[in-house]
Amino acid sequence: MHQPKWLDTAVFYEIYPQSFNDTNGDGIGDFEGVIEKLDYIKKLGCDALWINPCFESPFMDAGYDVSDYLKTAPRYGTNDDLKRLFDEAHKRGMHVLLDLVPGHTSVEHEWFKQSARAEQNEYTNRYVWTDSVWESPEGMGCIRGISDRDGSCAVNFFSHQPALNYGFYKPDPSKKWQQSMDAEGPRATLEALKDVMRFWLRAGCDGFRVDMAGSLVKNDPDGEGTIALWQNVRAFLDAEFPEAAMISEWGEPDKSLRGGFHMDFLLHFGPSHYNDLFRCEESFFSESGKGDASKFVEKYVENLEKTDGKGLICIPSGNHDMDRLARSIHGENLKIAFAFLLSMPGAPFIYYGDEIGMRYVEGLTSVEGGYGRTGSRSPMQWDDSKNAGFSSDDTLYVKQDEAEDRPTVKAQLADNMSLLNEVKRLIKLRRENKALGNLGGIEFLNAGYPLAYLRSAEGERVLVIINPSDSEREFTCKYEIDRVIYSIGKGTYIAVGNKVTVPPRTVLFCTVK
Repeated sequence: MHQPKWLDTAVFYEIYPQSFNDTNGDGIGDFEGVIEKLDYIKKLGCDALWINPCFESPFMDAGYDVSDYLKTAPRYGTNDDLKRLFDEAHKRGMHVLLDLVPGHTSVEHEWFKQSARAEQNEYTNRYVWTDSVWESPEGMGCIRGISDRDGSCAVNFFSHQPALNYGFYKPDPSKKWQQSMDAEGPRATLEALKDVMRFWLRAGCDGFRVDMAGSLVKNDPDGEGTIALWQNVRAFLDAEFPEAAMISEWGEPDKSLRGGFHMDFLLHFGPSHYNDLFRCEESFFSESGKGDASKFVEKYVENLEKTDGKGLICIPSGNHDMDRLARSIHGENLKIAFAFLLSMPGAPFIYYGDEIGMRYVEGLTSVEGGYGRTGSRSPMQWDDSKNAGFSSDDTLYVKQDEAEDRPTVKAQLADNMSLLNEVKRLIKLRRENKALGNLGGIEFLNAGYPLAYLRSAEGERVLVIINPSDSEREFTCKYEIDRVIYSIGKGTYIAVGNKVTVPPRTVLFCTVK
C-alpha cells in the first residue's frame, strides 16, 4: 500500500462547515467562509483539512444523511465553489479530505426511492431489505410500511438512514434476503461507492475520512468481510488514485489499517479508552490527579504491536460527536492536554475552536439531529463583533456561546500566553523535531502521574513528561535528561538518581543523553 508523502507530517483541522464562517449572511457557514479562513488555519500550523459532510441532504442528521453524493448542499455553495476551495488549499500547500458516508443514505436519495418500488429495478438490492414487512432485520432498526414494496429496510442509526447493501459475511441460509458479499446487489453498491470517490478525487479532493467504516458488511463479527471490502477499494485507489489519503472512523487500527486505510481514529466509543484522558468523571487531564491513563496506554501499545508500526493512529482533540474539550478540562490544563495531543505519533486532528478553548454550550435544543452533541457544534468565535464575527445574520444555525468572556481568535492572537498561541508553538516544535512527528516511535515509561514517554526518530530522542495534577509527582526514568526544549508551568524538575520529580501542572519536553 502506497502512503502519500504529505501524510508523514500532516496536522489536520476539522471544519464543521455550517458552523465555521458565514459569508453570505444566512446564519450558516459556507465554502467561501472556509476559503476566507485558510490563511488562519495555515498560520496555526495545520496543513490539512477534514470537512464534515457537505453534500446535498435534508439535514436531519447534519449532512450524514446524504440525498445526492455528487452534488454539494446549496447552502454551502456549488460544486464549483468546492472545487475552488480545493484549488485555494492546494495553492497554500494544504490538502483537503471530504467526509464520505458509505453505510447509509437519506430516505430522500433517489437510490432509496427506486429501491422502495414494488417493481424490480437496478436499485432493488441497493439497500438491506427483508422479504416481508412483518420481518425485522435481527439486531437492527428498520423502516417499514412506507411503500408498496413488501419488506422492512434496515437502518444504520436514525430511522431515516436506510442501510446500503454490501452483503452479509455469513448469510443465514434460512433468510433469502441476506445476500452474500459477491451477490449482484452488494457488488453494484460497492461499484457505486467507487464512482462517488472517483467523482470527487477527479474534482480535486485529496482523499476521504470514512464514516462508520467498520460497519458496512453485515453479520461480520470479526470484521473480516469489511476488511476484504476495503482491500478491494484500496486496490482500486492504488490503480487509479495512488495519492488519495484514507482515514477511517473505525477505532480498531489493527483492522482498518489491514483494510488499506492510512489512518484510523481513536474514538470516544469502542475499546481505545481515549476518553479516560479527556471526557469522564475523573479524566486524566483534569487537575484532580485522580484520573487513570493506564488502560489507554495498554490499548495503545497493543494496537501498535498489532499494526507493526504501519499506518497512523490518530488522536483528535475532539469532533462534532463529542463534548468540547473545554467542558471537562479548564485553564492551563487545556494547554497541557494539547501538549499531549501534539507530541503523540500519528496525524493530530484539531476540531475547529478547540484551539481557543471554545466551550460546550449548555442547554441547547437539538439542531439537525445533534441532540446532546449540539452544544459542541456552536458557531466559531472569531472576534468581538456581532455574532463573534461568524455571521451578520440575526438568526444563527446554532445558538452561540453568549458569555461575555467567551474566547475569540482575535483576543487570543493578541495574548502571547493564550491557548491559541501555545497550540501554534507546539505545532511549530513538532515540525522542528522529527522525534515528535507523525512517524516517530514511542516508548511509554510511566502510565500514571506523570505520564512519560520517549519519542524517537532518525537519531533524535525527546522525552515527554506530563503532570496535569495539582501535586508534584515522580517516576523512575531510565534515561538521563540532557536539557529542556519546551515547558508549560514551572519548567523545572528534580532528578535524584533515576527518580524524577515533576511540579504540579507541568509539561517538559527534554532531550536525553
